[in-house]
Amino acid sequence: MLLLGIQPAMALEHSFVADVVQRVAPSVVRIDTERPVERQPFDPTLIDPLLRDLLGDPPQGPERERGQGSGVLIDNKGLVLTNAHVVERVDAVTLTLADGEQRDGQVIGTDSVTDLALVRLEGRSAPPSAPLGDSEALEVGDWAIALGTPYGLERTVTLGIVSSLHRNINSLGFSDKRLDLIQTDAAINPGNSGGPLVDAAGNVIGINTLVRSGPGAGLGFAIPINLARRVVDQLLDQGEVVHPYIGLQLVPLTARIAREHNKDPNSLVQLPERSGALVQSVLPDGPAEKAGLRRGDLVVAVADTKVPDPQVLLEVVDSARLGEPLPLHVLRQGRELTLSVKPAALAGMS
Repeated sequence: MLLLGIQPAMALEHSFVADVVQRVAPSVVRIDTERPVERQPFDPTLIDPLLRDLLGDPPQGPERERGQGSGVLIDNKGLVLTNAHVVERVDAVTLTLADGEQRDGQVIGTDSVTDLALVRLEGRSAPPSAPLGDSEALEVGDWAIALGTPYGLERTVTLGIVSSLHRNINSLGFSDKRLDLIQTDAAINPGNSGGPLVDAAGNVIGINTLVRSGPGAGLGFAIPINLARRVVDQLLDQGEVVHPYIGLQLVPLTARIAREHNKDPNSLVQLPERSGALVQSVLPDGPAEKAGLRRGDLVVAVADTKVPDPQVLLEVVDSARLGEPLPLHVLRQGRELTLSVKPAALAGMS
């Protein structure tokens, strides 16, 4: 007999998002960290005696700073992929699994240039790993699902789409990184860093890394999983990631910008009215200086690749072999030169 119009329970049809979460969520972990922070030296004699009586003497020694982020298990041996900024310079790492169990973690390696890191989950057994997808197969408009622990709220899931691909991180104000990011409108907040961005089939396509605040807020960014695979391989094989560099600070130049510059009667130099990567400065004792590059040179090609902007040159350099000559085609004061530069390893980044 039905009471008060209550209908018999019916099986609910869950969305594809629920299916993805059921598949991937067991592989997502919360990462809690501690790092020492040195206090600024302070002369206790400068404290008012009345305040000392009320508050006591200031604490001595280093403080402990706590941090939090997310990570995702990528193999059955307890290897966790996360952001470098989550676990850099920490001396204690605790991983909280999806079932609430807490275990210690050991940082295997970090790479600040790509903001990626590996942490080993301590213990004999590990939860199932998340399947890794192919970020090169993504199209703008594909579904994107972000999992992680924003603001300490565990097992949080947000849904959006891939808003853009190959978003250069330098355009977001990070000049010390080398990343083409996946842009998404899936909500990514503090604490999501290091968690997975997943496609509609439940495959990890990226590692959440940052959200833009202020103007343009609501835009999230993730590191493509194909790049993460390469970084993982190098960290496991070599303990560090080698990034070739040539020692140039570059700005984009177009024919239009050059024409406007050249019309200015106060211009100190005339720029070639072509697109390319304009050398703004040359790092002292770097490979580019040794090869003869100067401020004001315009790089228009590298090897057989045209250089319409600095990003193309940086991509070629990043995939170049260390110490092997790389020909740069340069315009200098109306002359075209070919200079040979030998990329070197960027020091102090691993």
